[in-house]
Amino acid sequence: MSDDIRTLDPATLAHLQGWSGKTETLSDDITAAPVRGLSATLDRDDAAPVPGTALPPLWHWLYFLPQHRQREIGPDGHAKRGGFLPPVPLPRRMWAGGRLQWMQGNPLVVGDAVQRVSRIESVTHKAGRSGDLLFVLVKHEIHNARGLALTEEHDIVYRAAAQPGDPVPPPVAAEKGAAWQREIVPDDVMLFRYSALTFNGHRIHYDRKYVTEVEGYPGLIVHGPLIATLLVDLVRRHAPGSFIRRFNFKAVRPTFDLHPFRLNGQPSADGRAEKLWAEDHEGWLTMQATAELA
Repeated sequence: MSDDIRTLDPATLAHLQGWSGKTETLSDDITAAPVRGLSATLDRDDAAPVPGTALPPLWHWLYFLPQHRQREIGPDGHAKRGGFLPPVPLPRRMWAGGRLQWMQGNPLVVGDAVQRVSRIESVTHKAGRSGDLLFVLVKHEIHNARGLALTEEHDIVYRAAAQPGDPVPPPVAAEKGAAWQREIVPDDVMLFRYSALTFNGHRIHYDRKYVTEVEGYPGLIVHGPLIATLLVDLVRRHAPGSFIRRFNFKAVRPTFDLHPFRLNGQPSADGRAEKLWAEDHEGWLTMQATAELA
């Protein structure tokens, strides 16, 4: 895969769009060890999980992990393109956001045998100022023995490698005066631990030489799913016992391990919805989200 690919020819685009409608079904077990690991990584003082312990929102990302053979791994640490996801030749891939809904009365719990049915809903092309963008929308449905437990729409974006002189989107200032705040000091140990828990080999999260010299970023990139998980964790810390029915999030700007970043939350007047966002050390918005409580 060449890093200088910036546009997709019509034949390649038509081939990639042929992935729409493709499905995949995976099975897994909700075990306790990853729950303990993520609890420690998030600096929580949770009781040790036992069979029947409910899985916190977004912690299902600890399961159904890609486990490709070492010979199948590409130069960026991801599996080589193809398989369930389309083989997009654009080199940079990021988790751009998602929308999730949990079924009240049927939580995922430690000890569950679970199944995830995934479908590629769309493959959408857009010509950007610095090259082509390809958006892949994947819908997941996770079931346990009691039925459907949650649905998730997952946005993935592929883009060209950064080049000198590429236009940079102007940053957006984060709101001030949040009722809830928490400062996070990311470092390569935190990022390594989260990568290990999610079996994520993407080198942008732990290989400083690669991320700065090949992908052109100033530092290690904090995982978008980790920031989303921390935003939900902010709700859990300030509204313990609440049931999060829906959670939507969108990545706005990369967060690097070079400086602390801040989590913010602002509950609605009726306490049924939280506006959540993350900002970097300069006050620029990096992720925006909403959580709807039952």
